[in-house]
Amino acid sequence: MSNAVQVISFSYLAFAFIPVLVALAILLQWRLPIKNGLYALSRMLIQLLLIGYFLSYIFESHRADIVVVVLIVMVVASSWIALGAVPEQRWKMYKYALIAVTLGGGFTLFVMSVGVLRLDPWYNPQYMVPLAGMAFANAMNSVSLSAERLHAEMTRGDDYFTARRTALKASLIPITNALFAVGLVSLPGMMTGQILSGVSPFIAVRYQIMIMCMLFGSSVISAAFFLSLIKPIMLKKQ
Repeated sequence: MSNAVQVISFSYLAFAFIPVLVALAILLQWRLPIKNGLYALSRMLIQLLLIGYFLSYIFESHRADIVVVVLIVMVVASSWIALGAVPEQRWKMYKYALIAVTLGGGFTLFVMSVGVLRLDPWYNPQYMVPLAGMAFANAMNSVSLSAERLHAEMTRGDDYFTARRTALKASLIPITNALFAVGLVSLPGMMTGQILSGVSPFIAVRYQIMIMCMLFGSSVISAAFFLSLIKPIMLKKQ
């Protein structure tokens, strides 16, 4: 297979925003606010452009302290973002979200980097940073969904334990759908990127299996930790 990766020029990249413009037009036609969408798109552009330069620096420096700082920033930011669905409880729940994301995402990241990939050195930024991003982002989404659903169920009058089961089940919908669809409906990002860069599909599949196991584990562990840790807060509200 060819190892050449097609470089996308900025002029051609502009075509990628055609579906975005169509989506925004639909929102306007349906009289829905587009402010949040525009803000999210703007942040996405700025963050990705900046991270492109930053990752180049990290990969070239190959320093453990920089990688550790990056991991800390990921955990702190993802834990805060996870509670966007329950803003009125954000400060009260933040420390629990931080613990849950750290334990759930950190544990699965450790197993994959040390047990599966056997990275040498352990902080190899070319592997550690992308894997950490996936692990912590997935833990973030799971905590966010579980927090929102737990709050909604208890607001409707369910007791904590019933609401907790419902919340955990709801938080697993995205990863469960992803497990059902992978290879049948979709080729996930890492696998697609490896194939486009010339890696054998047989090798790419092994990496993707590792990723899916990491995502499922981080989802369940993070959501379960979070829902268990906030038990005292939720019981007081009953």
